[in-house]
Amino acid sequence: MVRICRIEGIDEDSLALLEAAGFQHASSLARISPIALHRELSRANELLRIALAVPDVSRLQELIAAARKISGINDALDANSEVNEASAIPNVIQLLEAAPVAVPLSARMMVENKLGVADVPEALALDEIACYLGADRMLESSPVKSSGGNVRLAENSNSKVEIDASRVRSIEEFADPTAPPVVPPSGGDDRIKLLRSPRKESNEGRDPSSRRYLRGLLHSNPFRIYFGALVTLMMMLSIPVAAASAFLLLASNHLPKFFSWVPSWLIVFPLSLPLIALFYAVLGNICSCRVCCQKLFVPKSHLKSPRAHHVRLLGYILPLCVHTLLFRWFRCTHCGTPIRLKE
Repeated sequence: MVRICRIEGIDEDSLALLEAAGFQHASSLARISPIALHRELSRANELLRIALAVPDVSRLQELIAAARKISGINDALDANSEVNEASAIPNVIQLLEAAPVAVPLSARMMVENKLGVADVPEALALDEIACYLGADRMLESSPVKSSGGNVRLAENSNSKVEIDASRVRSIEEFADPTAPPVVPPSGGDDRIKLLRSPRKESNEGRDPSSRRYLRGLLHSNPFRIYFGALVTLMMMLSIPVAAASAFLLLASNHLPKFFSWVPSWLIVFPLSLPLIALFYAVLGNICSCRVCCQKLFVPKSHLKSPRAHHVRLLGYILPLCVHTLLFRWFRCTHCGTPIRLKE
């Protein structure tokens, strides 16, 4: 299907109006009459305020003809619909010419000619004619019942009340001289400011775009996060080192001809692994984010924040620990909020 943007000579406002009114293709534009199209575009422009003015009927007829040309729809498709729409609108001029004219009579003329109220015919209003423009009649409201009590009317006065400046007194004149002076509140709680932003001297001389620039909320227990990152980093490094040391020690014991160069002190790494794992089990499970309260150093299988520290093939936890130890702040892996450990 051919889109309306391929119509030659169509401007941007007309294209935007047609798309807003629901005419995306030339075939749909070719099947509507100019009068109906003008009505749809006017309604869409009143709601969306796309163009300053809606194109006139002649311009819309040119666009419809171009749409029929590129879509292959016959020009005489909607000829009868245009005639029917034009004939469906009543001729207002004919209605006004055929309507009866009522001339109001003054009271003096009625007295001089000795006319009563019953002698004057009742005028027929145009809104009572059934075919008058098809206008919707307003619902007749029920008459308002007057209350039996007296109604007090307010006086309509346009005069403006002037204020006597000599009678205006300041607050200090009403203050009790024996009362202690009111101390104005400080500019804000220093603790709250410190939680939201670091001290000025902490970031003095640092580039705001560098990683050394402290940012984010202050953690409630920064020492726990620091030592938790340290123990987690030692745990992640000790596992491959302990496994390699154990392999080399076993190889030197069974194949001393080829692995006689392996030192015996490598036994320290396999023996220290349970102790480091114990510290990780204690500190790694209690280190959580200040905002989302998720555990920072425990692996979880879920969608991480796009702003989290991540290195391919190393994951999230190891870069988080290194960044925390080096720069004293980090971004939470789960919510992405910057958290700092230094005031």
